[in-house]
Amino acid sequence: MVTLLRGTLRPLRLFQALPGPAADVPLRAASQGTGLLYPEHIPTSLLQKVLLTAGSAGMALYNPYRHDMVAVLGETTGCRALRVLRDQMKRDSEGAQILQERPRISLSTLDLDKLQSLPEGSLGREYLRFLDVNRVSPDTRAPTRFVDDEELAYVIQRYREVHDMLHTLLGMPTNILGEIVVKWFEAVQTGLPMCILGALFGPIRLSAQHLQVLVSELVPWAVQNGRRAPCVLNLYYERRWEQPLKALREELGITDPPMHIKA
Repeated sequence: MVTLLRGTLRPLRLFQALPGPAADVPLRAASQGTGLLYPEHIPTSLLQKVLLTAGSAGMALYNPYRHDMVAVLGETTGCRALRVLRDQMKRDSEGAQILQERPRISLSTLDLDKLQSLPEGSLGREYLRFLDVNRVSPDTRAPTRFVDDEELAYVIQRYREVHDMLHTLLGMPTNILGEIVVKWFEAVQTGLPMCILGALFGPIRLSAQHLQVLVSELVPWAVQNGRRAPCVLNLYYERRWEQPLKALREELGITDPPMHIKA
């Protein structure tokens, strides 16, 4: 039994030890004969995926800020939802172009000086402001490792890298209340089990006052906007930096939040 568990948990140890890929390198199929579908791929059996799912779910619920565990949970449970998202992207001209060109969002691919020079209220300027105010970096997103399909691996990587863009679109900070609101929006938009679990169980840590505000005002707003907006993975954000954020929200049908949440 000990030997079996060691073998089963080996991918998780690899996940913690391996360095992340260069974010300016698109996810592409690995060379023939290596057994890997893309550079960071870790092949896993069904049993290994089940144990990874159970372990990552437990850790993610215990500590929502364990982004590595949230990432593993998304990869081991999201295959069906990722196929649906991939098909939505293929049917959309902008989404299909993203799938073809495989853009990445990281400090190495962003022109920070250009974003800083953009007009106030533009998507690029507001995205940069979000990163600065909330003290976050796009480089903190974990690389995909456990998805056994090269194209779907890129889809979930893209989802992770536009997560901060969704915060910017929705006007939500990165505190726990803001993250839960974004998770409700993402759950409706993507159908990823990881997002659904985060939306349902994230409020456990909220105070009674915040929980009341969340349930009565913020969740209905997030769900309504998630249903109304087209698939947010179909937006080539890197080519929309100069677009006014207000105009982009109007294009997507995203309304102003019912209240301001402090960062």
